[in-house]
Order: sequence, then structure tokens, then C-alpha cells
Amino acid sequence: MLKVTIDGHSIEVPEGTTILQAARLIGGDIVPPAMCYYSKLKTSGGYCRTCIVKVSKGSEKDPRPIPKPVASCRTPVADGMEVQNKSSADLLESRKAVVEFLLINHPLDCPICDQAGECHLQDLGFEHGLSKTRYDFTRRVFNKIDIGPYIKLHMTRCILCYRCVKVAEQITDGRVHGVLNRGDVSEISTLIENVVENDFSGNVIDVCPVGALTDKTWRFKSRVWFSKPMDAHRNCTKCKGEVTMWLKADEVLRISARKDKWGEVEEWICNDCRFEKKDLKDWVIEGPTAIDKHSVISANHYENLSSLKLDISKQQNQLNKKN
Repeated sequence: MLKVTIDGHSIEVPEGTTILQAARLIGGDIVPPAMCYYSKLKTSGGYCRTCIVKVSKGSEKDPRPIPKPVASCRTPVADGMEVQNKSSADLLESRKAVVEFLLINHPLDCPICDQAGECHLQDLGFEHGLSKTRYDFTRRVFNKIDIGPYIKLHMTRCILCYRCVKVAEQITDGRVHGVLNRGDVSEISTLIENVVENDFSGNVIDVCPVGALTDKTWRFKSRVWFSKPMDAHRNCTKCKGEVTMWLKADEVLRISARKDKWGEVEEWICNDCRFEKKDLKDWVIEGPTAIDKHSVISANHYENLSSLKLDISKQQNQLNKKN
């Protein structure tokens, strides 16, 4: 076992564990953000650079620091390694630069984007983004295209995380879309429109960290925080049939795969469950979905707001006493 220390928290992990995986085992605020890494997809990670960390001590054998920030999703730990994430001001400045780079071409159309409220880039932009851009050149603009009967591609929003490409390669019967061109003209696309139609193609929507790939059956129907996520299941011959159902009253607005606390799909679901079964009679509802406490759709959102108001009132009373 190898011992690694991240922001003062130590843990022992097996050889071959990456810094990001070790941080997730510790949990809490020390976990670096990840936009392209996906634990359930082979060879994912190393594209977006949002998970960069500072290695202040390489190992017990070689205590020299690594001179530049490294991608935690691709860097294996060494025995005695010391890593800084939140505790390094320099590293946070570097991450701000990465977020600024991701937002160079990404439009800030959150008010009309179906991913708003679930968008990892939206969270990063809030935490690390600048109030205005320093970019003076013309931004990349693409037309919206239908890459499948149920999927619309907004390439303007894409950050080229490659997740959808890896899903198509590893989960579906055959990949018919991918990255065309190279460098700053790279884009996700297909040679022919409306060709992404295999039974598990809808999973590319769930893995997309931004609003580049959207569900055409859900587009513009409701804001995500106005819907009620419920765990549900059905007998399905193609997949496990365990999903998250998004309700508005008794109307099923959309079906998505269940996700863990890192925002990653637990079980891939088929297109029949995702797009065709939009009737409550088709499902057995298990109960409310557990949502991360930081989300605007969290079940504990208003409880946290109440505690915040209580803290503010206590501070205000203390100030009044001093005055």
C-alpha cells in the first residue's frame, strides 16, 4: 500500500491508484473537479485539465516537487507523495486559467440551456470564472444538428471532453460519430445527420458535462429545479431498467440514468427506457432521488438555506450587541 497526503489528509491506497481516485476515497472539498474523467469509461481523462493539482513532494525516495501542475486523473500516486489542491493559491490560479480557457468559446446561455442546474462547467464558472472575458477574437459558432432521432448537438457548447465518443466506442454496438478535424477547428460530429440510433445511444446525453448533447424529448419543457426526481424501475429486456424519473405533477418530463455522488452513471440504460416509456404506469416508483447538497434541485436545499439564515441572524445579533 502507498501513502499519499492531499491537503493534509493522508490515506493508503493500492499501487496504480491515481491522485484523483485517492482524493475521492478521502472525499470532501479536497476532491479536484473533473470534466472529462469518467471512472466507468476506459482511457478517459487527461483532456480538460480542470483536475490539475500541485505535487509538493514527489515521494519518500525522491522528495523533489513536480515543477508544474499535473492532471490528477492521469497521475499515479507514489509512496510518501504530498499533494496540494485547495491549499495552494498558485494551483487555484492555474485552475482559473483552465476554466477561462474552457469558456473562451462556450456561450454563457445558461438561462436557455437544458443543462442549467446540472452543469459542471456552470459550477466551475461560478467558483473560478471571471466576470468578463479577455478574449478578443471571433468565437467558434456551429449550427445545431440532429445526430440522432432523439439527440440534438450544440457543438458551440462542447468542450471536447471525449466522453460521448468513448461511450459510443465502449457501450454501443458501433460508433458513428467522433472528433472531426484537428486543433482549434476540432468538432464532435457525424458524416451524415440522424445516424446515431443504436439502443444505448442516449447515454451520450448523460455523460456530457455541459449542454452540448440534449434530449429532444425534454428540450425546453421545464427547468430542472422545477421538476421532482424520483428513483424508478421497470422490467426491461435490454438494460437493468433502474432510472431517475423527472416528474412535474403526474407528467413524466424525462428519464435519465441514475448517477452517483460524482455525477457518473451507475447503470447504462437503453433508449426504450429513456425515450419511449413516458407514462407513470410503465414504472414502479421507489422514492425521491438523493441529490448532491450543492445542487439547486437538492432535497436539502431549503434546509441549508434555513441554517444559513440562522447563522446570519446570529452574526447580526452579535454585531448589534457590540454596537
